[in-house]
Order: sequence, then C-alpha cells, then structure tokens
Amino acid sequence: MQRVVIAGVGLIGGSFALALRKAGFRGRIVGVSSERTLQEALRLGVIDEGASLQDACADADLVYLAGPIHTILDTLPRLDALVKPGALVTDAGSTKARICKAGCSLRRAQFLGGHPMAGKEARGVGSAEAGLFRGRPYLLTPLDASQMETAAAREFVEWIGRIGAEARVMAPETHDRVVALSSHLPQLLSTTLASTLGGHENRDEIAGAAGPGLVDSTRLAMSAWEIWRDILETNEEAIIEALDLFAAQWAGLRKDLKNGQMEEKFRAGAEFAESLRKRS
Repeated sequence: MQRVVIAGVGLIGGSFALALRKAGFRGRIVGVSSERTLQEALRLGVIDEGASLQDACADADLVYLAGPIHTILDTLPRLDALVKPGALVTDAGSTKARICKAGCSLRRAQFLGGHPMAGKEARGVGSAEAGLFRGRPYLLTPLDASQMETAAAREFVEWIGRIGAEARVMAPETHDRVVALSSHLPQLLSTTLASTLGGHENRDEIAGAAGPGLVDSTRLAMSAWEIWRDILETNEEAIIEALDLFAAQWAGLRKDLKNGQMEEKFRAGAEFAESLRKRS
C-alpha cells in the first residue's frame, strides 16, 4: 500500500491518516475535502496533498471514505469509474447495511465496510489525533467471509492492528443491531436527559448543583446533530428496537423503586459497567 486517499479529512479521517504515519506508513496520503479543510490538514501535517476525488483516486491503493453517511452513499457509485483495478475501498460510517449494499456496485475495486468505534465530541481535522483508535474495536462488515481473504483486505487488517485497534468481523445487519444498543441508545439517552433538564424551569439551579455524574451522563449530548441525523435515518428500525428494550426496563423502574427492589438493578448495572472498563 503506497497511496491512501482520505475522502473526508475530519476527526476520523484525519486521525486515521495520523495513525498510519505513526504506525510507520511511508507512502503518500492524499486528502479530499473542502479547500478550507485541506489547507488546515496540510498545515497540520495530516496529509501530503489535497486533490479532487477524481485525481486522488486514479492511483490509490486504499480509498478511505470518512464523511457523513449520506456523503459516503453519494460517493460510492462514482468510484468505479475513478479507481484502479484491485484497489480497496472502505468507509468509517456508523451504520453499515445501506452502505455495504451500495458498495456492492463496485466492480473494479473491492469494498469492505468498516466502523472504528472511536471518537469524541470535538469535530474537524484540528481535533484529529494519532492515538484515537488505540485500544478500540474496529468493526469490519464484509458481505461474505471470502472478502476478508483478499490481499488488499489482509493488508488493511494488518494496518488496523498497527494503529492499535482491534479488528472484529460481523455482518452488516448484525453490526447495525449491535451499535444501536452500544452507541445509538446511549446517545439518545444522554441527549434526552440533557434536553429534559435543560427545559426545566429550574435549569440554572440544576446546573449549579451538578456533580461529575451529571456532567458524565450528558457528555454525549454535545454530539453534532449533523452527524446523528444520518445515523438515525439509516438505522431507524434497530434503534427503535433498542429504545423498546430500554423502555420495557424503564417501565418497571417506578415499581421497583416503590417496593425497595432496586438492589438487583444496581448490582447488574455495576457488573456490566465494570466489565466495560476492563475492556478499555
């Protein structure tokens, strides 16, 4: 792999470029983004050059689509005429079923869906960091197991390990159901909590009496709507299932509280929370 194209040089795309460099990549990294973003990425040393999608992809060994979901969906049909035979196209989109279906249209290149489970509230290439993926799962979603056995896919998996992430393989539909629970549900709970308290008549008193628990619980509420709009639209069914599961548990909470039966929930919750922190 000698030439990597990052289409969407923001937090994730920029961090992937920096991570590659830190892991020893000696090839050329080309960015495709707005002129303003490309200038900042060049100034920060994130990319070696900026180019149009057409010019960037002609000799690319890897095309990394790191924009919003609908931008990825709009870009995929254009790539077959631009990439060289044998190139690998991957993405970093937060939902996979629709993206992987669109990726099937590629004939000259191989498509392999991906989703690094990493990020932060800050956006843009100025927030990119080489260590963003370290210790985090990197989900890969082939439509068929044989897609993981190509030379290009094996090399990409090797680079995932080099940047410190852990590659995990699952079907696109399984991915969407899993992340609806592990990522999308926590986001909606945090957003709902923050909007509920923010709309309360005593919001200033609540904020003035807040401890680290409320700060931690509302951290995700600072995430950008522009990103989440696409996620909610393209994974609506799985997210509704996740909300229904939580709602069923929530419905019994009032009864458990009144009957003094909260201990089991605290125990089970603490056990799962501890297991998460052991994985981090």
